[in-house]
Amino acid sequence: MTARTLNLDDSLYQYLLDVSLRETPLLKRLRDETQALPMARWQVAPEQGQFLALLVKLTGARRLLEVGTFTGYSALCMAAALPDDGSLICCDIPGDYNATALRYWKEAGVAERIDLRLAPALETLARLDQPGHFDLIFIDADKANYPAYLEHALRLLRVGGLAVFDNTLWSGRVLEPNPESADTRAIQALNRALKDDSRVDLSLLPLGDGLTLCRKL
Repeated sequence: MTARTLNLDDSLYQYLLDVSLRETPLLKRLRDETQALPMARWQVAPEQGQFLALLVKLTGARRLLEVGTFTGYSALCMAAALPDDGSLICCDIPGDYNATALRYWKEAGVAERIDLRLAPALETLARLDQPGHFDLIFIDADKANYPAYLEHALRLLRVGGLAVFDNTLWSGRVLEPNPESADTRAIQALNRALKDDSRVDLSLLPLGDGLTLCRKL
């Protein structure tokens, strides 16, 4: 028994992966290809992708929305966990990495489930006139807009639906007392606001760089 979350050193983290990660060869190839890119830090950890897929199955989600897709690793994890009639809308901006995502989705046989919309995410979200439509929304995009993404998520989620925010521990930078970074300030504001937000049930997990789960009430 322990009264607090363990600190994972490299050996213990590797053990976690060795005994629990079920990453497919295709996902491993996508992750390796992404790690060669200058923006490789944008990719979720493999155990996060597996956890997102488990959330899709646990919640029986059929209608997913992702804000921030990059090379498509998390989207592939979630889309593969959907039932045959499930769908996923992905919001991202145009970039060379879009082609990587599309290529891997096609190879995995899930491309028909995914609708990639290339525009600033706030514009895409504002155009979604589907209140209460989505079962699960994963948010891993520009951090400065996290508070705004929360409001869109609560509008678009069904009651009982789940909003999941990535990077909410922000490599410890959330502890900075007077951060210069707008991203850091936005994550701090989101975390503080969610603590007392009566619209959601809440849990912040020390998974990856911090993963916050918000269940809409």
